[in-house]
Amino acid sequence: MPIVRLIADPASLESVDHQPDWLDDAGVVLSLRQLSAELFEFDYPIGPAEVLDRILDELLKAKAALISANSFDIPQVFISDMDSTMIGQECIDELADYAGLKNKIADITERAMQGELDFEQALRERVGLLAGLEESAIQQCLDERITPMAGARTLVQTLKANGCRTVLVTGGFHHFADPVADMLGFERVVGNRLKVASGKLTGGLLGDIVDSSVKKQVLEEEVAAAGEGTISLATGDGANDIPMLEAAAYGFAYHAKPKARAAANGRIDQGDLTAVLKLLGIPEGEWVIDN
Repeated sequence: MPIVRLIADPASLESVDHQPDWLDDAGVVLSLRQLSAELFEFDYPIGPAEVLDRILDELLKAKAALISANSFDIPQVFISDMDSTMIGQECIDELADYAGLKNKIADITERAMQGELDFEQALRERVGLLAGLEESAIQQCLDERITPMAGARTLVQTLKANGCRTVLVTGGFHHFADPVADMLGFERVVGNRLKVASGKLTGGLLGDIVDSSVKKQVLEEEVAAAGEGTISLATGDGANDIPMLEAAAYGFAYHAKPKARAAANGRIDQGDLTAVLKLLGIPEGEWVIDN
């Protein structure tokens, strides 16, 4: 039977003194086990997703949760999206601000993340709008705008310390992803490449596009390379991450768009990325925390 592990404020659970009628009607008997001050788990028979959502969101007010078939093991492969997952920004939106186009481009980005637009078409449209922007604006944007998501480096470094292979895969650009990977400690980077000529963006891209299918492909390649029985972890927030999240043993939707959240078996709605470590059962004393 699947196990649901969650992070919640114990005070918010004090009111759960009896099982509501809608849970009885679903044929689910909730028996909550407390593992630590804020970590709980319960067995959940396979059933309607909307019932589990109600349990987590309405009844238990979970800040984060992860569903596992039978255990919670440290993964050997970690694949993550970058924008709004490992960093707190959407790079192309911030870069667009230097061209005076942030609102226009951010609107396209949001619609693409919600799954309302074809990813490649939306990407090419946004990049095309940046034609003529000085390449130096990228470094300026990195220095002035791009910051790691809370808990990102601790997550990456702790997983690495436990023998996990870490890969940053993004529908964004190597101009941003390479320095972000260096900052956080990722071992491999997969992303798109902006075309530059005479020190300016041309509005084009070099090579094939990294889209949702490529993200999933990278995960599958890394798992295959690691060998039989490899456990994988993925984190992301938008529609472009869905195939990757679904393919991973642990797919975490981080402060995600509704479609990505619904597709994942892990979610973080409140709190930072160290919630992944808590849900995997890695003691806080074993986290790698540095500057």
